[in-house]
Amino acid sequence: MSIEFAKYHGLGNDFILIDNRSSSEPQVTPEQAIKLCDRHFGIGADGVIFALPGQDGTDYTMRIFNSDGSEPEMCGNGIRCLAGFIAQLEGNSGKLGGTVSSPQAFQESNKSFEYRIHTLAGVISPQILADGQVKVDMGEPKLLASEIPTTLGSPDRKVINEPIEVAGKSWLVTCVSMGNPHCITFVEDASAIALESIGPQFEHHKAFPQRTNTEFIQVVSRDRLKMRVWERGAGITLACGTGACAALVAGVLTDKCDRTATVELPGGNLQIEWGLDQKLYMTGPAERVFAGKIS
Repeated sequence: MSIEFAKYHGLGNDFILIDNRSSSEPQVTPEQAIKLCDRHFGIGADGVIFALPGQDGTDYTMRIFNSDGSEPEMCGNGIRCLAGFIAQLEGNSGKLGGTVSSPQAFQESNKSFEYRIHTLAGVISPQILADGQVKVDMGEPKLLASEIPTTLGSPDRKVINEPIEVAGKSWLVTCVSMGNPHCITFVEDASAIALESIGPQFEHHKAFPQRTNTEFIQVVSRDRLKMRVWERGAGITLACGTGACAALVAGVLTDKCDRTATVELPGGNLQIEWGLDQKLYMTGPAERVFAGKIS
């Protein structure tokens, strides 16, 4: 059996996208996903994303396997890539009037398209804007320790500037769930952090029963943050959309930034807004790299 795929990336956070509309279960196993994500012996990616039939009135369902075979609740850069992939699929079927190879193709048509996507973190609504950027309503952050989940602090209270011992050092961390767990710490110089050694120690710390994503944030100004990330199940990545949202929330909670800011990532910039409706809005690119078939 052969499976068609498309490779997309959002600021260098890259994914293998598979048209899975014919089945409610992913066409490849977590073990096969590990092989496909291998950058030497496979296609190479941070994860495999499946576009499945919608549930409970949604247009599509998103499932994702990380490069280590684990399944996260959601992925911010991934859902932007999925929106571009869906646009391509629907464009090929004639619904949008022609083949759409990437969100940037919408720029000439001066149209925007929105999808309701069911995820393990709830319903997420990405919108492809007329300028080719993808804006995503990421929903409201969860802030109580029990919601993240973490054993830091009291279960029914927010985790803001709580101390934690990692790698022989005490860190002050703020924890946020964007449907997946995030541990944010503010540092003087994000580039000086030894992610490859410190990241895994945060991810597997006993304070996080479901492991955690970890963001190291350098405040450039109140409307600009510089971020490096260790992603749960994927390791060092060039960008993390849910992490950028969590970082902004942590910055507001600790009075280090405004409710709208640019988040600088190694792969590029994301625009993040924490609206007065308490929802997070993320805007950034999603680009198609190539397509092919796998056996």
